[in-house]
Amino acid sequence: MTSSSMTSIAPLPLQPRLPAFGGGLRLSAGLTLAAALGLAAAPAMAQQGLPSFRNLVKKVVPAVVSIAVTESAAAAAADDGGDQGAPTPQAGHQKVYGAGSGFIIDPSGIIVTNDHVVGGATKITVSLADGTQLPAKILGVDQLTDIAVIKVTADRPLPYVSWGDSRQVEVGDWIMVAGNPFGLGNTVTAGIISARGRDIMSGPFDDFLQLDAPINPGNSGGPAFDLNGGVVGVDTAIISPTGGSVGIGFAIPSEIAQNVVSVLEQHGHLDRGWLGVGLADDESGDGVRVTMVQASGPAGHSGLRAGDRILSVDAKKVDTALGLIRAVAEIHPGERARLAFIRHGRVLSANVTVGLRPETQAQ
Repeated sequence: MTSSSMTSIAPLPLQPRLPAFGGGLRLSAGLTLAAALGLAAAPAMAQQGLPSFRNLVKKVVPAVVSIAVTESAAAAAADDGGDQGAPTPQAGHQKVYGAGSGFIIDPSGIIVTNDHVVGGATKITVSLADGTQLPAKILGVDQLTDIAVIKVTADRPLPYVSWGDSRQVEVGDWIMVAGNPFGLGNTVTAGIISARGRDIMSGPFDDFLQLDAPINPGNSGGPAFDLNGGVVGVDTAIISPTGGSVGIGFAIPSEIAQNVVSVLEQHGHLDRGWLGVGLADDESGDGVRVTMVQASGPAGHSGLRAGDRILSVDAKKVDTALGLIRAVAEIHPGERARLAFIRHGRVLSANVTVGLRPETQAQ
């Protein structure tokens, strides 16, 4: 979804647009904009112990990039849903439809961003912090985690940032977000981790960090840094009734993003394991109930039946349907997994040759 008017959770809109400030704000003589917005006390607050981010900005912002994307008219119409009120380009014409953000993780020009920023693009242009513009190519995308890896080629090693450990950040910790909101590159905002482990119903692998640092259209794919300069999250979605920041944003944690990026960089796609079953959380809280089994799928071939309750995968306990999906997804297709399950009160086991998740077969 790319609509800029959101009353529910959605990927960050990409279309850059500058807000109109005319006619709304009048300042009396001698009153500065900072004072009018209540910012005059900021230096005093800094003296009371709040951190300054200036050294962090100098350290990491050179590795943050802006991304402009061009796609075919047909693809643009599909992205817009065909009902955005904009003129439809003539067939064969190209349309610059959006802008996003990204960050360099290797001096050779490897860049991380969102799949919804570059997926389907016919042309990608990356703008570095110093204004240099470079063409980019896609190395790989993963729709289920909204991660993409692209590459630029420069005549020099590029500044880069390193991954932080999202497992170490806690609710209340400071973070800084950098990116290209509304096409305004080299923008930073700060806030805290508001929550962990958010499931926003965008897919089976939701496990987001919730941030209160302002992120807006154009921040998609940008980094969220800890105070050491490590990337602990990749901005991907907001919840807003207006399309702008209301202080509720979501980032893919680095513990997920880093592994996905590594596989995409090497292979261009991500193969996930699959059982071929329908699942539901069990009211007892002990295991996951099987609601349906595809006869021709991996679980069907192993003898699992509807009504079985799966307790563990390779001796790792599973309590929820999402937990079971994620555990199986981490197993490479073609490998065997041992499932423990309950049937008619008896604990049984089955060896399953894990299949390839259908959503990844085309990637």
